[in-house]
Amino acid sequence: MEERRFLGLFLLVLLLVFQAALPGRGDDDDDGGRLLDPRKLEMFVDELPDMPRMRGYGVTEGGKLVAGNLTIGMYETMWKFHRDLPATRVFAYGTSKETATVPGPTIEAMQGVPTYVTWTNHLPPRHFLPWDPTLTAATPGSGVPTVVHLHGGVQHSASDGHSLAWFTAGLAATGPRFSSPAYEYPNQQPPGNLWYHDHAMGLTRVNILAGLLGAYRVASPAEEAALNLPSGEAFDRNLVLFDRDFRADGSLFMNGTGNNPSVHPQWQPEYFGPVVVANGKAWPYLRVLRRRYRFRILNASNARFFRLSLSGGLRFVHVASDSVYLARPVPTRAFLLAPSEIADVVVDFAESGGATSIVLRSDAPAPYPGDPGDKAETVPVMKFVIERGASTEPDTSSVPATLMPHYPKPDVREATVTRRIAMYEYTKEGTDEPTHLYLNARSYMDPVTETPREGTSEVWDVINLTDDNHPLHLHLALFVAVEQRSLRRVDELRECMMREAKAAAGGRGGAEAACGLERHLAGGRRHVVPRQERGWKNVFKVRPGTVTRVLVRFRPLSPPDSRRFPFDVTAGPGYVYHCHILDHEDNEMMRPMKIVRY
Repeated sequence: MEERRFLGLFLLVLLLVFQAALPGRGDDDDDGGRLLDPRKLEMFVDELPDMPRMRGYGVTEGGKLVAGNLTIGMYETMWKFHRDLPATRVFAYGTSKETATVPGPTIEAMQGVPTYVTWTNHLPPRHFLPWDPTLTAATPGSGVPTVVHLHGGVQHSASDGHSLAWFTAGLAATGPRFSSPAYEYPNQQPPGNLWYHDHAMGLTRVNILAGLLGAYRVASPAEEAALNLPSGEAFDRNLVLFDRDFRADGSLFMNGTGNNPSVHPQWQPEYFGPVVVANGKAWPYLRVLRRRYRFRILNASNARFFRLSLSGGLRFVHVASDSVYLARPVPTRAFLLAPSEIADVVVDFAESGGATSIVLRSDAPAPYPGDPGDKAETVPVMKFVIERGASTEPDTSSVPATLMPHYPKPDVREATVTRRIAMYEYTKEGTDEPTHLYLNARSYMDPVTETPREGTSEVWDVINLTDDNHPLHLHLALFVAVEQRSLRRVDELRECMMREAKAAAGGRGGAEAACGLERHLAGGRRHVVPRQERGWKNVFKVRPGTVTRVLVRFRPLSPPDSRRFPFDVTAGPGYVYHCHILDHEDNEMMRPMKIVRY
């Protein structure tokens, strides 16, 4: 006991010394150290920017599309989040320090035309945000480790941004799975929305918080033109949403003291900020005409869920979810968007009546779903200012009755394997404060246990034994949520499964069977999967105290009869699946996955 107490105190002192040496962390007694009161920032004073667009392909003189070659760097620079807030130190993607932005440039790729990106690290020797050295993390002697994951991309694992393939500036230090900073994205996948972000082991939450994220599109003009959706830069916009906390001097604030400082001196279970940011601006506005607009809305927050709605009862029409078009459009008045999820919607401001402005807002609790009976505050996200008068150009866009109905329909009878994936949260003895989170009672560094076979489908029953809603994300694969069922007497099941998993040395003995999972499911409530989330996705929200059944497809979605990916999925460092609450992912809620061929 004395040794553990001494170790805890030693780690706390070590972190305090470490933080004191970090640049940009001012004394809490001066103006720069005080936290910003967000009420002092006037809303809707900054116009929503459209991030720079980079073409991920080339065009010959004859008009033929050829592979694109890009070099995108990571830079430390300054960024203005609000008119009345001093510039903020950030890490940002761009072609130079002067042009780097938060979010980074939107990469526009063409289906079937490869995009080659060389990612270059120009970051300083030290991070300006606190990070926890007690986590399993990239820990070079000097430099900020980074590696880029194209979320939703179908690519070789050597170009997937493996968390242990990190590298520092000038390749001075590299992770154990590093091979090259030059990545190939084949873009041989359905048209849709992706995003790229940092994925360094144990540092994802701080690197994304610092600004390392950006949007990526895969277009198929031949397929998409027939849909006649709103198009063109003015009417087809990316909206990248996240929350942040600031000091009065404009610097980003992240709590430097953990909830269990004797275990993890800095790590907190979730990061939340009171300021909502859209495309790099706090509570911006956008001038719109009374016509249809398409918004590709990404939740790039660390942990915050958004339940989005529009004032005046204006509706959304969903046309895609994550990286894949829906079979048919789905209208909603409000919808829930988890961290890393993408909702692709059309809004018709001609339906706004005589309103001159419409506010996009959110009323999701933080953390989500919160305690029963809690009522969350409704907070603004941004405002649409509706221009007076008619547009000089008629709105010829539309929303068709069908979108992409030709994608394969999910059929659980195709599954060759059924797996059970249990989500565990561990707490410090005598408290309810989390210390770490595991999948199947295993840490990330434990040997691979999920080895799907290429060309097959599997059923995964995801058992959420925690009180949180976890957005589950799989790399490479797409999946469909088949059903969600509540567990009965979940506390009893949780205690039994944790006890059995511990006795079986890391969950290797089938704890769910020993604890009678089926008995706990009998009579449990069935939760309806929202219509806009019934297509192929790469993220799904796993409710607390439920078993969520998903059908996972380890083969290309298109063409539907293809059983192999256009690259060797068995080579390289492999893939992963994880919770996309970044603070959970960074503290072991991630597992490796190795695809095999027979």
